[in-house]
Amino acid sequence: MDALTRSPDPAVAACARFWQSMEDAIDRAGVRDGQEVRVPGSTWLRANRPLAGLWRAPGADRAALAREMTELDVIARGAELANLPPSARGQIVLPGAGHPTVEASVEYCRPRLSAGQRAGSLAAPEVPDDYQTWKRVTGAYALARYPFAAGVGRYQSETARTFAVPLESLPLAGILTRFDLRDVPAGTEPMTELSPFDESTLRDIRAHAPVFEIDVVGDDDRPGHPILTRDGAPGVDVARPTLFVRVTSQVFAGERRRQIVYGLWFPARPREGVFDLLGGRLDGLVWRVTLDAEGRPLLYDSIHPCGCYHQFFPTPAVRARPAPDAITEWAFVPQTLPEPRPGARVVLRVAARTHFLQRVTVEDVARSAEPLALAADDVLRSLPQPGGGRRSLFGPDGIVPGTQRGERWLFWPMGIRDPGAMRQWGRHATAFVGRRHFDDADLLDRHFEPVR
Repeated sequence: MDALTRSPDPAVAACARFWQSMEDAIDRAGVRDGQEVRVPGSTWLRANRPLAGLWRAPGADRAALAREMTELDVIARGAELANLPPSARGQIVLPGAGHPTVEASVEYCRPRLSAGQRAGSLAAPEVPDDYQTWKRVTGAYALARYPFAAGVGRYQSETARTFAVPLESLPLAGILTRFDLRDVPAGTEPMTELSPFDESTLRDIRAHAPVFEIDVVGDDDRPGHPILTRDGAPGVDVARPTLFVRVTSQVFAGERRRQIVYGLWFPARPREGVFDLLGGRLDGLVWRVTLDAEGRPLLYDSIHPCGCYHQFFPTPAVRARPAPDAITEWAFVPQTLPEPRPGARVVLRVAARTHFLQRVTVEDVARSAEPLALAADDVLRSLPQPGGGRRSLFGPDGIVPGTQRGERWLFWPMGIRDPGAMRQWGRHATAFVGRRHFDDADLLDRHFEPVR
């Protein structure tokens, strides 16, 4: 950026100064969006793990990838500017009188800065992982990982036993309630300019959306829409049951595979006593489907928004690779799913309070359900505040403030920042033993291989 401020082209130099003053104002105001990483020296571009992996691949079409990274910045910067207080806006040096607003200046300057950059000078995007190595060193991770691996094994064994229980025999604490996106008329989705979907994508979203069958004891088991409360803490409005969605991709078996990611948010995982380390404000469930070239499901997987409880559900089109050793936390497969049938519905059975997955079934005929509205996941990057203005649900570190869990005092030697807290997309570390992220570029190839 410094080189561009000294450009012989006065428009490029003015834009570089404007861009830097805007970046400084965003950081001073504390509204930096933590989802993607800005590319050093080219902060009108942002990268995520899949794009960074594609950039490093032999024969990569870097011009096309740069366009995708531009689109990531358009969305992220739109949220940052929406959240920027008026006082911070006044500190930004605009590039000229012909561009009277920050937004207009961004549109004017982005292509000029990109064109003014020397060919070949674009830095390779690097996305750091969400593990803190200093914690692993301080916490003697080399030794501590053994009891943690044993704990992970116990959780997986307990989960496998739950999945082995006949569906009709699963314990029920409240009222089994279904929630379904398809009961909302098409075209009523509350999309915003932050993340629009075209009609073809909306059809795919609806076609692959799961039905959620939830054991509802109280409001903490009812899905809703995250909000910012008057005391500044995050909450969930259960009067607005909403399914959040994003479309992304990962490479598998040499091809870029489209993925649709669905998410529910709950008001809390209620604490079951003063010594409950896992309960706290906000909880949720994330369900992802990876599609083949014909748009058929290859593989499903799921986490909670903390990055916890990563589970895989392969179809017959893929098989799991063996774990490299007995310690590393590997792909946990509690259940396989049948070959997907046209029109069939995937149904997720969800436990009360913990919101653990208990079973995944496939049904040809849908039953009645409470309706879920559809919203782009990116709307959570800029929410209205009760007293005026806007703020992201997430902090600049990608964590939802106020959702910390007591487990952080015991689990810190594994190196995950604030384990148990709710997180933004792209910030989900999913393994305590080893290193793994929900959006790792090689996640699928590392753990699975195609059968045909």
